[in-house]
Amino acid sequence: MSSEAKLVSSQPNQNITESKQRHSSLFSKIKEHGELIAAIISGIIILTAWLTEDIVSEPAKIGLYILGFVIGGFAKAKEGIEETIEDRDLNVEMLMIFAAIGAASIGYWTEGAVLIFIFAMSGALETYTMNKSQREISSLMDIQPEEALRVSGQKQETVHVSELSVGDHILVKAGERVPSDGVIIKGQTSLDEAAITGESVPVSKENGEEVFAGTVNINGSVTVEITKPSNETLFQKIIQLVQSAQSEKSPSQLFIERFEGTYVKVVLVVVAIMMFVPHYAFGWSWQDTIYRAMILLVVASPCALVASIMPATLSAISNGARNGILFKGGVHLENLSHLQAIAFDKTGTLTNGKPVVTDTFFRTDETETLSIVTAIERESNHPLAQAIVRYGQDKVSQHHEVYDMTDISGQGVTAKVNGKQYKIGKPDFVGKEQAFAFENGLAEQLASEGKTLTFISDEQGILGLIALKDTVRKDTKRAIQTLRKAGIYTVMLTGDHETTAKAIAKECGIDNYVAECLPEDKVKEVKLLRESFDQVGMVGDGINDAPALATANVGVAMGEGTDVALETADIVLMKNDLPKIANALTLSTKMNRIVKQNVIFSIGVIMLLIISYFLQVLNMPLGVVGHEGSTILVILNGLRLLR
Repeated sequence: MSSEAKLVSSQPNQNITESKQRHSSLFSKIKEHGELIAAIISGIIILTAWLTEDIVSEPAKIGLYILGFVIGGFAKAKEGIEETIEDRDLNVEMLMIFAAIGAASIGYWTEGAVLIFIFAMSGALETYTMNKSQREISSLMDIQPEEALRVSGQKQETVHVSELSVGDHILVKAGERVPSDGVIIKGQTSLDEAAITGESVPVSKENGEEVFAGTVNINGSVTVEITKPSNETLFQKIIQLVQSAQSEKSPSQLFIERFEGTYVKVVLVVVAIMMFVPHYAFGWSWQDTIYRAMILLVVASPCALVASIMPATLSAISNGARNGILFKGGVHLENLSHLQAIAFDKTGTLTNGKPVVTDTFFRTDETETLSIVTAIERESNHPLAQAIVRYGQDKVSQHHEVYDMTDISGQGVTAKVNGKQYKIGKPDFVGKEQAFAFENGLAEQLASEGKTLTFISDEQGILGLIALKDTVRKDTKRAIQTLRKAGIYTVMLTGDHETTAKAIAKECGIDNYVAECLPEDKVKEVKLLRESFDQVGMVGDGINDAPALATANVGVAMGEGTDVALETADIVLMKNDLPKIANALTLSTKMNRIVKQNVIFSIGVIMLLIISYFLQVLNMPLGVVGHEGSTILVILNGLRLLR
């Protein structure tokens, strides 16, 4: 068969596939908005019955109202009955069902139908909030590729991401999304990491740098070595964290739900009393007595109060996830704005975690000495050694053969170059007295600036000094300043010695610091803070920070930190961007403010409606509009947090 024939024969199948996809998409949209569609249809039927009540017969009118009842109220009635059976407790949905049926039973079909319609609309709006929050997860899941191009030598094959193993090599072309976490081993490019960090500015990547699943390769093909299975990628962790957060309820929400069960029972008891007492005490007709009791049942129902918290919480969690801030539950989001003190790990949190050379001083020829030091340090894997190599390789071109290299843990290294013995390391290692006498006490001055000192010596004495420093992140000062303005006490916990810790704390603008902290010391310091402050936070990124993160009221992990820190923390900043803490605080404060507004407003409306009821100035339609209108308003107020 010719290629043209193949194309023609495949076209109908392609059209069928596209048609199925369109129908599937349409069906999913109808399913997603089912409650809203049902509420609208119910409203149209009820309006038709009301407009034609003088034209159609009584049975036809009642039939239309019953149809409106069933279509509009089915979803909420089903939900209410199922929850009542499951929890063995009454809820607001059951109150609304009783009120609507009660109104209809005494001939107030229109009022009962309007109640069902508005209740259905508020329920549809609440469901929309839930769906909107779920769509944040669905959109995340949709952007992770399902297939990857695995390469082995000259062979290339397309495989499902679940078939990838650690160590496999994959080719990611320009315009494609990265299928799994890994390290670039060939090529360089720019990546759009907005799905992970919330930042829209592309990030340049080259050999040896990490890439994450779900990020977009913008302008260059790269070969990536897989470092994690597909189910353990950072992207999957984000999805799991947000799903977990959506199912976890805040303390306020749990209190409202406990309150709801008791309140509903009290309302039913009072309504039962009001269905009999006025008839016998004041001579009301049975119809008037039951009608007034149904009004009380409507206006006293806590629908708005129940809807005050969950929509706002879900909206805030979705907002955070979209902007690179992951809350593991509503409780942590609620607690964050109450923080009074916050402790920070230094390395990788306040600082970049990578020391850089800041100063060099040599007694002999600088180029020659630096080339020898670079050659020796190249054979060490210590972070300080690697920093010196990065500094030296750009400044020297001469290479030396290194012999008898010995690494003395915690002290330094010894090696022979050109037949001479060299030592590189701490002052004690090369001779403390000579080291601090070098250049008229220069070492003390550099140490007071928070710099780590590495000395170079040979058989004749000290040859030179290299000062290194773990530089403070550009945004650290801004983040600390924002927290202090908010009245939050800041502390730095670090394993560095006193001099370095003091200099870094001063540069960052932190209130206090504790030096030479082991992991158990960090836990001890967090516990001491909790004795002085009601709510204490801890920010860290390493395995040694995990115990302190668990001890704090709110643990915050940096997204580029270790897996243990990410799993232990309550909040994760997907990019190592400290100002995001201030954003999270603002979001938490705004959510708590909106929840407070909703609770006060809903209680106020319920009280006003109940007082109006007992003053007998409230009829069923006004009661329905006041009650359900307040419910819709608090839900809409909560949805503001999606912005």
